[in-house]
Amino acid sequence: MIADGFDPRTLANMDVALERVCRGRPNGESHELRAFVAQSIVRCAKTGKTNLGALTEAGERALARLPVRRKFA
Repeated sequence: MIADGFDPRTLANMDVALERVCRGRPNGESHELRAFVAQSIVRCAKTGKTNLGALTEAGERALARLPVRRKFA
Protein backbone atom coordinates (compact mmCIF):
# COMPACT_ATOMS: atom_id res chain seq x y z
CA MET A 1 0.00 0.00 0.00
CA ILE A 2 1.25 3.50 -0.83
CA ALA A 3 0.56 4.87 2.65
CA ASP A 4 3.05 2.47 4.20
CA GLY A 5 6.02 4.15 2.53
CA PHE A 6 5.38 7.83 3.26
CA ASP A 7 4.85 10.10 6.24
CA PRO A 8 1.47 11.85 6.69
CA ARG A 9 2.71 15.21 5.35
CA THR A 10 4.03 13.62 2.16
CA LEU A 11 0.78 11.73 1.68
CA ALA A 12 -1.17 14.97 2.09
CA ASN A 13 1.08 16.72 -0.44
CA MET A 14 0.65 13.84 -2.87
CA ASP A 15 -3.14 14.04 -2.54
CA VAL A 16 -3.20 17.81 -3.10
CA ALA A 17 -0.83 17.51 -6.07
CA LEU A 18 -3.08 14.89 -7.69
CA GLU A 19 -6.14 17.09 -7.18
CA ARG A 20 -4.38 20.17 -8.57
CA VAL A 21 -3.19 18.37 -11.68
CA CYS A 22 -6.51 16.68 -12.45
CA ARG A 23 -8.91 19.44 -11.43
CA GLY A 24 -10.57 21.15 -14.37
CA ARG A 25 -9.07 18.81 -16.95
CA PRO A 26 -11.22 17.04 -19.46
CA ASN A 27 -11.66 13.57 -18.00
CA GLY A 28 -9.96 14.72 -14.81
CA GLU A 29 -12.17 12.40 -12.78
CA SER A 30 -11.29 9.38 -14.91
CA HIS A 31 -9.78 6.61 -12.80
CA GLU A 32 -7.32 5.77 -15.54
CA LEU A 33 -6.10 9.35 -15.88
CA ARG A 34 -5.79 9.81 -12.13
CA ALA A 35 -3.89 6.53 -11.80
CA PHE A 36 -1.50 7.58 -14.58
CA VAL A 37 -0.80 10.91 -12.89
CA ALA A 38 -0.56 9.30 -9.45
CA GLN A 39 2.13 6.90 -10.65
CA SER A 40 4.31 9.83 -11.63
CA ILE A 41 3.68 11.56 -8.30
CA VAL A 42 4.59 8.41 -6.37
CA ARG A 43 7.80 7.97 -8.37
CA CYS A 44 8.74 11.56 -7.57
CA ALA A 45 8.07 11.08 -3.86
CA LYS A 46 10.18 7.92 -3.81
CA THR A 47 13.16 9.98 -4.99
CA GLY A 48 12.81 12.16 -1.90
CA LYS A 49 11.19 15.13 -3.63
CA THR A 50 8.14 15.40 -1.42
CA ASN A 51 7.24 19.09 -1.41
CA LEU A 52 4.00 20.12 -3.04
CA GLY A 53 5.66 21.96 -5.91
CA ALA A 54 7.83 19.03 -6.96
CA LEU A 55 4.95 16.56 -6.73
CA THR A 56 2.64 18.83 -8.74
CA GLU A 57 5.32 19.31 -11.41
CA ALA A 58 5.75 15.54 -11.65
CA GLY A 59 2.01 15.16 -12.26
CA GLU A 60 2.01 17.92 -14.87
CA ARG A 61 4.95 16.28 -16.67
CA ALA A 62 2.99 13.02 -16.76
CA LEU A 63 0.11 14.80 -18.50
CA ALA A 64 2.50 16.41 -20.97
CA ARG A 65 3.86 12.97 -21.91
CA LEU A 66 0.38 11.55 -22.37
CA PRO A 67 -0.16 10.60 -26.02
CA VAL A 68 -3.07 12.42 -27.66
CA ARG A 69 -4.88 9.15 -28.44
CA ARG A 70 -4.66 8.14 -24.80
CA LYS A 71 -6.49 11.04 -23.19
CA PHE A 72 -8.63 8.62 -21.16
CA ALA A 73 -12.13 9.09 -22.45
